[in-house]
Amino acid sequence: MARRMGPAQLPFAISVEELAERRGSSEEVVVVDVREPWEREICYLPESLPIPLASLPDRLEDLPRHGTLVVLCHHGTRSAHAVQWLRSKGVANAVNLEGGIAAWAQRIDPAMRTY
Repeated sequence: MARRMGPAQLPFAISVEELAERRGSSEEVVVVDVREPWEREICYLPESLPIPLASLPDRLEDLPRHGTLVVLCHHGTRSAHAVQWLRSKGVANAVNLEGGIAAWAQRIDPAMRTY
């Protein structure tokens, strides 16, 4: 079961299973997809906010500072860098999605297209 945590208590990363549980609850979760547009054309999480990694500094003020901000990429490397950067800029509610969209497709939504 997902635990509700304040920003100071958020882990650096969460699993795809935890994200699925949080999205199905009343908890406020915003997913930020830092992949490139061509990657999102292949697959994406509905209702995710597309902000390519290179655009993140210009869009910093667009990010919510309440709830949980889950950052995803293909396998979790770019999103981990994004979370480190976001937290250094005071976005304490940012967490990385372990394994990225690839793990989501494998373990949560096997019908999702992969690349």
